[in-house]
Amino acid sequence: MTPIQSVLPAITPVLPEIVLSLGALLLVLYGAWRGERSSEGVNVGALILLIFTFFLVVSQTGQVTTLNGAFIADPFARLMKGLILIGSAATILLSRDYFQRERIDRFEYPILIVLCTIGMMVMASANDLIALYLGLELQSLAAYVIAAFHRDDVKSTEAGLKYFVLGALSSGMLLYGSSLVYGFTGTVSFPGIVTALNGPASFGIVLGIVFVAAGVAFKLAAVPFHMWTPDVYEGSPTPVTAFFGSAPKVAAMAMTVRVFIGAFPDVTAVWQQIIVFVSIASMALGSFAAIGQRNIKRLMAYSSIGNVGYALIGLAAGSEEGIRGVVIYMIIYLAMTLGAFAVLLSLRRKDKMFETIDDLSGLSRTHPWLAFCLAAMMFSLAGIPPLAGFFAKFYVFAAAIKAGLVTLAVVGVVTSVVGAFYYIRLVKVIYFDEAQAPYERIPPGSAIVLGVSSAVVVLFFLVPAPLIAAAGDAAKALF
Repeated sequence: MTPIQSVLPAITPVLPEIVLSLGALLLVLYGAWRGERSSEGVNVGALILLIFTFFLVVSQTGQVTTLNGAFIADPFARLMKGLILIGSAATILLSRDYFQRERIDRFEYPILIVLCTIGMMVMASANDLIALYLGLELQSLAAYVIAAFHRDDVKSTEAGLKYFVLGALSSGMLLYGSSLVYGFTGTVSFPGIVTALNGPASFGIVLGIVFVAAGVAFKLAAVPFHMWTPDVYEGSPTPVTAFFGSAPKVAAMAMTVRVFIGAFPDVTAVWQQIIVFVSIASMALGSFAAIGQRNIKRLMAYSSIGNVGYALIGLAAGSEEGIRGVVIYMIIYLAMTLGAFAVLLSLRRKDKMFETIDDLSGLSRTHPWLAFCLAAMMFSLAGIPPLAGFFAKFYVFAAAIKAGLVTLAVVGVVTSVVGAFYYIRLVKVIYFDEAQAPYERIPPGSAIVLGVSSAVVVLFFLVPAPLIAAAGDAAKALF
């Protein structure tokens, strides 16, 4: 056997990440060579790279570990990586027109998205605490930069700084929790931790789990570690806000599921209490705090906090059915978020983007199709049947009830009703308020993203089987 033949089995599971890394390096070289004239080429190159990597991911089969067990490629990782790549590619499509109009169209942006994507993919496939932390930091460092990408804008700079400072704190908590788990188990490997925890959890393990939960809750923007979200969402350039609300949320949820189901399945009673509390707090705050918001990006920030709370209901169940519900929820949430931001990024009069809910007044009279699509996203986020958002909540609520967490499911239903108020208020503004001057024509990138997202949200109930089957296979791989 030649050296290349002996190495191939080890690198094949990591091939998508390797391809993205090499592609990012080539894009950097091309950007440095061509300067600011390279912006369009780098955007197209990054988009092609992400699409090619998506097909690499979906072409993989089976369940394989490599890098001494630190990295796992299984159906769960593949599905979550596919969603991450879709979210990142959609962000690049949404960003082009916006950055050109704002005169901040620089080649570094798509490269940072690619680097962020590599980190998120590692998070989805991490099978030990060190790999998890490396993926998380690679994703976070790129995210801090793109939050402050509009350097001449005070709000964008402030958003990047807040995200960086609070993100560093959360990384420290996650690292401290990981060190406690390592100290009391003697291993950082998830299967090794499972073997070491063959009895009741000690106080040190419980403390470690609490700190790990705090670290991942920050990345999820879950209460009580949500404080950065409204300010960062509002201050970041709108395409960056769309990115933060989509792919990184999927990666953070994949990481959370991987940690608790992969490393601590025998001490579910310990972390289940934490997840139930975080879920209830996130749903309540996301529902009530959004009611008074007039800025659309801040409203979407609180909406994302609430949606994380709903997704965590499935994790709290701690069952295969619960994880299937989480995966279905994240698939549908990705479509709803990208669709909503595709509409928001299309609404511009001359050089002015809209910022408040009132700017949507009478949108149905000037742009009926855009109004219909945005209304569909809002009704879906509210969980109104037969749109996809209803089924997303149905599966996590059903899993919670089956696991005996009836109170949690009831709280979820009540907060859904409260949250429906501000989603439906948006629809009321669109259809019943006085019309304003029409917006400009929708950019091609936004039109593509909006079309695909709307199809998923509106038509999901007609052909739900493929996505539900894929989510079921992903959940089964963890048990």
